[in-house]
Amino acid sequence: MSSQGSVNDEVMPDAATLDCDSAAHSTGGNEGDITATRGHDEGKTGAIAAQNIRLTDLFNDDDDDDDEFPSSAPPKHQPSSPAAIMPLPADTASMKASDPEVMRSFYQRLFPWRHLFQWLNHGPTPTNDFGHREFAFTLQNDAYLRYQSFATADLLRKDVLRLMPSRFEIGPVYSTNPRDRKTLRSSSAFKPLAKELCFDIDLTDYDDIRTCCDKATICSKCWRFMTMAIKVVDVALRDDFGFRHIMWVYSGRRGVHAWVCDKKVRSLDDQKRRAIAGYLEVIKGGAQSGKKVHVRRPLHPHIARSLEILKPHFQQDVLEVQDPWDTTDRSEKLLQLLPDRNLNESLRRKWDASPGRASTSKWADIDALAKTGASKSLDARALLEAKQDIVLEYTYPRLDIEVSKKLNHLLKSPFVVHPGTGRVCVPIDIRALDDFDPLAVPTVQGLLGEIDAWRDDEADEADAGAEAHGEKSKGVSDWEKTSLKPYVDYFRVFVHGIIKDEKDVRVKRERESGSMEF
Repeated sequence: MSSQGSVNDEVMPDAATLDCDSAAHSTGGNEGDITATRGHDEGKTGAIAAQNIRLTDLFNDDDDDDDEFPSSAPPKHQPSSPAAIMPLPADTASMKASDPEVMRSFYQRLFPWRHLFQWLNHGPTPTNDFGHREFAFTLQNDAYLRYQSFATADLLRKDVLRLMPSRFEIGPVYSTNPRDRKTLRSSSAFKPLAKELCFDIDLTDYDDIRTCCDKATICSKCWRFMTMAIKVVDVALRDDFGFRHIMWVYSGRRGVHAWVCDKKVRSLDDQKRRAIAGYLEVIKGGAQSGKKVHVRRPLHPHIARSLEILKPHFQQDVLEVQDPWDTTDRSEKLLQLLPDRNLNESLRRKWDASPGRASTSKWADIDALAKTGASKSLDARALLEAKQDIVLEYTYPRLDIEVSKKLNHLLKSPFVVHPGTGRVCVPIDIRALDDFDPLAVPTVQGLLGEIDAWRDDEADEADAGAEAHGEKSKGVSDWEKTSLKPYVDYFRVFVHGIIKDEKDVRVKRERESGSMEF
C-alpha cells in the first residue's frame, strides 16, 4: 500500500469528485459522488503527531449505549434472495475475473451477503449500524462511486448486481444517511460516528529486504513476512489493548487487512486511533532512508515481546531463506547498521575474502569477530542494541499507518474478488496461520467451475427420501458446494461471536437497570 493510505491496493492518481445526477440509485436517496479514477480518502493527514496518551486512558470514556443506533427499518425487512438465478457462464476457466458475467455469477451465487450484513449491522434486525454505513463502488470503467448506503443486505446486493462493480469498499457509520448528506442545512451535521479499527500490511513495503520477489509478485517464501506481521500485531491488540474480535483478511494479491470489530473500538475518535497506530509503528522511512528502527532503551514490553516472537523467524525465514546479505552491496547495507567502524572493517575484509558467504555465516561473524577484540573501541551494549534493531528492521510489521489513523478511511470489503489475480479476499484463520497459503486461495473462475462440477450423492439420496415422504428437501447454498465454504464458515462464526458479545452486554445492562428500580 501507498504511504498516503489510498483506499485501493494499487495507487491510483487523485481526481476531482464530480456530482452526477445520473448516479442516483434506484434504491432511493441522493445521488452519489463519482470520481473519474480511484482516489484517496478525504482528510488525509501527514506524519503522526506526538501523543501523550496512556493505554489505560484510551477507553476511559467507554460508556457506549447498545441502543446508540436505533432501528430505522421495520423488523420484517430481512435479507432475501431473488427467485431467479442466472445460469453460470459457459467457460469460466478462460474468462477474466473482472468479466461482467463472471462477477455477476459470483455476486449472485457465492458472495455471503447475509453474513456481511450481520457483521456490519451487529444483529439480524436492520439498524443504522448498517443503514448509515458508507459503501463505495469501483465500477468497471474505474469510476469511483462514494457515499452509497442501503437499509438492508438485499438492497446492497441488488445495487451491486445492477452496477457490477469490480470491487467495493466499506466506510464508517455516519450521523445520518450518507445519501442525504447534501440535504442537511449544516455540513457539520454529517460526520462519521463509528468504524472498525483497520490495519493494512503490503508486501511491496518489504521490497528492500525480500530477495525472492518484488512489486506485485509474491511466493510462499516472502509470505512469511505477512505471517510474522500478523503474529506481532494480533498479540499486541489482544494482550495490550484487550481487543477480542479481530479478523485478518487476505487482500487478494500481496497483503493483509485487519478489522478490529469490538464495540469499544468502533467509536474511537481519530486521536485515539492515531495513538494505537503509533504504538504499533516501529519501522519508519522508505527504501532509501537508511536505518529505519529507532527504539528507546530499555525496550518497551511490546517491543521485547515482539523480538521474542520474531527471532526464530529472523533465523529461518530471513537469514536462511531470504539470504539478505548474499552480495557485496547487500553486505554493505548490513555494515551501515552496525555501530563500530573498526569492527566493520574487519568484517568487510573477511567477507571480501569469502565471496558468496551465506547470510547466516555473516550474522555469526559479527559476534565471533567482536569476541576476538577486532575493535578496541567496541561498545558491547551498543552492538547488542544494533543487532536487536536489525532483527526488527528485517522482521517487524511494516504498517500502512494512514489506514489506521482516520475514522473515515475506507477499506476493501472481505470476500470481494481481486481483479488482477481473481482470488477472493478471504478471512485468515489465525489458529492455522502458518498453514495459510495465499497462492491456494480460491479464484472466482475456479469457484464457478466447482459449482458446475458439484455432485453430492448423499444429498441427492436425502432429497429423494424427503420427496418420498412428502417432505421439502433442504437446499444447499452454492458457496457450500465450493472451496469457499471453510472461509464463509469461519466468517459466520466470527460474526456470531460479535453479535453474542454485544447481546450479552445489552442483557446485562438491562438486568442491572431493572435491579435498581424499586
